[in-house]
Amino acid sequence: MAADFLAGVIEGFYGQPWSQGERFELFDWMKNWGLNTYFYAPKDDLKQRAIWREHYSESEQEQLRQLVQRCRERDIRFVYGLSPGLDIDYGKDAELDHLRQRFNQMRDLGCDHFALLFDDLPVSVEASLASEQSRLANTLAGEGFRLMFCPTAYCGRMLGKDYLATIGRDLAPEVDVFWTGPEIISREITVEHIQEVETVLRRKPVIWDNLHANDYDARRFYCGPYSGRRSELRGEVRGLLVNPNCEFPLNYVPLRTFAEFANCEGNWQARKAYLDAIREWLPRFATVGDPVTFEDVILFADCYYLPHEEGPEAEALLREGFSGKRARRLRDFCARMAALKDRSLFYALSRRVWELREELDLLMAYFERKDTKAPYYSGSHLPGTCRGGMVARLRRLLTQRPDGTFIRSE
Repeated sequence: MAADFLAGVIEGFYGQPWSQGERFELFDWMKNWGLNTYFYAPKDDLKQRAIWREHYSESEQEQLRQLVQRCRERDIRFVYGLSPGLDIDYGKDAELDHLRQRFNQMRDLGCDHFALLFDDLPVSVEASLASEQSRLANTLAGEGFRLMFCPTAYCGRMLGKDYLATIGRDLAPEVDVFWTGPEIISREITVEHIQEVETVLRRKPVIWDNLHANDYDARRFYCGPYSGRRSELRGEVRGLLVNPNCEFPLNYVPLRTFAEFANCEGNWQARKAYLDAIREWLPRFATVGDPVTFEDVILFADCYYLPHEEGPEAEALLREGFSGKRARRLRDFCARMAALKDRSLFYALSRRVWELREELDLLMAYFERKDTKAPYYSGSHLPGTCRGGMVARLRRLLTQRPDGTFIRSE
């Protein structure tokens, strides 16, 4: 991996930011695995987005100073991202002063890499908006801030041809641009797709990869391998940064496999890297009772694989049915998770483990009967308490078809 290639982790999700201790653990992982960039941009740091004009307090500054220092000690590039787009008035010079003040405050803490982020805004994506955003970024870059830029149209599905062409034309060439691929959460990112983007943006993009992000669906998490990207992709981009699960303890396998991808030679073998990472993760599953096996963790992790697919063991469970060995193994695994010694891992898993166990209990009881076509009553799964709630009722109003369209449910 070239020294100027960005490879690392974005803390850029919606939800509770990671703790200081979790970030320190992340930096140790990154140092050991050959990753070089940490990007601080948690959406729910209020002063990063919602009230971006307000200065950090002394205690907040001290926490950020510690992060910058820890990164520097481990040869990790610390990038600070600011998201002013929700309410910035592009026509006021005072707004540019607010941006300078925040970046200078971070400079005083030792930070020398910055990002200006205009993603997820309720605005019309037009060329005029691109011109205003580019003007701000160019001014800051001209004042010596090493800058990265996230456009409002940041994936292939978003309408913004004129907007992106204007960004490519107007934005200073030394400013890197983020891109998430064909989709916000892209199953695949191909070399051909990136080459088309490079033509429009007039520079190689930096991939902001949401493959393992789960902030849009709190019921799920993703611990499958970094996949759907060929190793040749690295030669077509300025960098690869991953924005993973909100819950830090669930990110070992995603980040471990990503680090392997960033540094691998030859063809990328995602499943092999996944199995190797699960083996490394296994000690975190130590319990106060009977030990958890490698095969048990694979079966469970395959149920929370990637946004667009389950892993092979989960698919085998569905084919086998719910009266077979896999269902019983998985159900027992879920029960034993309450005895995990690593309580931070248990708390990150607990809601999902409980939900999975409840569904397995119901399905196993249903399919173990002789007459599986007859109605079944479970005294433990009552209407309203089982699969209940307002969101569940709303979901039942529309049915999504295989092509992605929705129709009214019968």
